[in-house]
Amino acid sequence: MDFLEYSDIQAEIKGSMTPGKLKMTDQNIAFKNSKTGKVEQIQVTDLDDVFFQNFAGSLGLRIFLKNGNLFRFAGFKESEKEKLAKYFSSSCKITSLEKELSLKGWNWGTAKFTGSVLSFNVGEKTAFEIPLNYVSQCTSGKNEITMEFHQNDDAPVSLMEMRFFIPQNELAGDTDPVEAFQENVMKKASVINVSGDAIAIFREIHCLTPRGRYDIKIFNTFFQLHGKTFDYKIPMSTVLRLFILPHRDQRQIFFVISLDPPIKQGQTRYHFLVLLFRQDEEETIELPFSEEELKSKFEDRLEKEISGPTYEVLGKVMKAIINRKITGPGSFIGHSGTPAVGCSYKAAAGFLYPLERGFIYIHKPPIHIRFDEIASVNYARGGGNTRSFDFEIELKSGTVHTFSSIEKEEYAKLFDFISSKKLHVKNRGKNEKASYKDDFGDSDNEGAPDAYLERVKAEGQEREEESEDESTDEDFNPDAAGSDKGDDSKTSESSSEGEEDA
Repeated sequence: MDFLEYSDIQAEIKGSMTPGKLKMTDQNIAFKNSKTGKVEQIQVTDLDDVFFQNFAGSLGLRIFLKNGNLFRFAGFKESEKEKLAKYFSSSCKITSLEKELSLKGWNWGTAKFTGSVLSFNVGEKTAFEIPLNYVSQCTSGKNEITMEFHQNDDAPVSLMEMRFFIPQNELAGDTDPVEAFQENVMKKASVINVSGDAIAIFREIHCLTPRGRYDIKIFNTFFQLHGKTFDYKIPMSTVLRLFILPHRDQRQIFFVISLDPPIKQGQTRYHFLVLLFRQDEEETIELPFSEEELKSKFEDRLEKEISGPTYEVLGKVMKAIINRKITGPGSFIGHSGTPAVGCSYKAAAGFLYPLERGFIYIHKPPIHIRFDEIASVNYARGGGNTRSFDFEIELKSGTVHTFSSIEKEEYAKLFDFISSKKLHVKNRGKNEKASYKDDFGDSDNEGAPDAYLERVKAEGQEREEESEDESTDEDFNPDAAGSDKGDDSKTSESSSEGEEDA
């Protein structure tokens, strides 16, 4: 068997069924999140147990790894059951995929910790399981444990907390069962505790989103944003992408960190951190590691002492710890000579950056659009003003992002970029006549003439000719107007009479 591939599978992530694509090969199982583009890979050699589970209207899989992690996938058809069983039998030597669950609904049972999963068993059967890395906090009382959970913005209903009553057991001896329960949870829970010294500290960094000045402290597993009002501890595992983008004024640099899940400030969620640096800002830091530790931990990706522009130093440290690439501007250069296209999104002005694999808009609000999300793009007129145009991006989900007030000079550059990326161009035409319907042609045909640009030039020429005709008013001879003379005199007489009456 070469591989199995499914294009419409949901993965359970923090209580929400997230759509994506699943590919199962002899080496690994890969799930690509349709919303974020993040790819999660499970090596076949890491599998411990696999069980079928019935979800509402579909078949599902519960996959346990040797390190104790649990993955749940749903959306398989019943007819696929035999193929899946054959795959796990041949690739992983796992033959028993059936496991009966408890359907009694009792709330009295036994808690069993296996790796990073807490199983609640009624008798010999499992009633439910809780991945402990979803736990954000665990507190204990006299006979009670309270667990709080990280929230998923995509979940229509979220489990906020769960409480367990633990009776005192005389057979437990000196061990307190409540403390033992809490200790087992905290070992695997996703709770950030500041311990040890920071790897690097950057003071008074200008942050556009969320707005303010923050000290950035970088630790092994998370980084901290410490401001006057708010303090955030952000796990490194939540960082999706890093971007370094030059400002259009060529004196400043945007450093953008994409997060999933986002950080929260009250009811506001921030999926992106947008930091702003001046290009001439310099920074020198000394890492608290020996040469041997740097070589073993970071494989020579970091030096003991790092100096240079502040954004570069921050980028080097983040890149080495997170082990992700930093995305910069692509081959696109706009009319201004920079990779930034000035535009407006809704009521705010900002910059649109065409990248090699998508677009990113900075900064209010930051928007990242991957090419594989795009259904079509459209060039539209900005309310009849030929000096600017609107650029619309329609996603496969149906959402439309409109970037307006783009300078006319950017059109040819943007058109060439869209053509080179083979994106589908659809012209709806705002306030346009029927003859404008096919102005933009086919984006796949790079040799096609740019009809919209030609039409704009023609209209400009017509206006110039009209203005020249209007400027010859001194040649007008009222005596040559014929029968209109009498009408003009009557009009002037009546107007003078009106003035006298007034």
